[in-house]
Amino acid sequence: MNPLSSTARTRVGRLPERAAGDRSVLDAILDDGMICHLGLVVDGSPRVIPTAYGRLGDTLYVHGSTGASSLRAGPSQEVCVTVTHLDGLVIARSLFHHSLNYRSAVIYGTPRLVTDPDEKLTGLRVVTENLTPGQWDVARKPTRKEMAAVSVLALSLDEASAKVREGGPSDDDEDYALDVWAGVVPVYQTFGSPDPDPALREGIPVPAHIARRVTS
Repeated sequence: MNPLSSTARTRVGRLPERAAGDRSVLDAILDDGMICHLGLVVDGSPRVIPTAYGRLGDTLYVHGSTGASSLRAGPSQEVCVTVTHLDGLVIARSLFHHSLNYRSAVIYGTPRLVTDPDEKLTGLRVVTENLTPGQWDVARKPTRKEMAAVSVLALSLDEASAKVREGGPSDDDEDYALDVWAGVVPVYQTFGSPDPDPALREGIPVPAHIARRVTS
């Protein structure tokens, strides 16, 4: 077991039995997701930005335009990054006990602006491969001009928490006699059939790595 960090910010106060203590749970939550929410303060105002990300070992990479004020402000302050998966609607006999099945991760830290060209390229590869595994090897690589237009932030996973809720409703004992349906409505995220670009030349089939994404 590789335990997660235990700080005042990462200790789960509400329903602590749902907190995951092992680092592998955090990694799985991050690796199953594609969009994170980056929370920070910009010009004195709180801001939460949805953005693509990728994980490599103990580091989370996010990227965006060099013109984005959120990415410019990130390295100067502590931020909070969250990733959440909705797995089911928990329908109870009482409204009070309705809930959600979910997996969530919260990461705290001060991100680092990646300036080393090799690590910057690695960060972009990690983000790309998290979204579409195999695409990095077939698409054109970024030019020097394109690299200059992109910022990459690296955030350590040293201070993070993971929380999971699964299973059915937990009604009060007296409510089990009610003639009210209770259970779980599963929620799934799926990929549809690839829709080719209208400008795609004839004879270019859907590549195997894209097809695998659809059936995964």
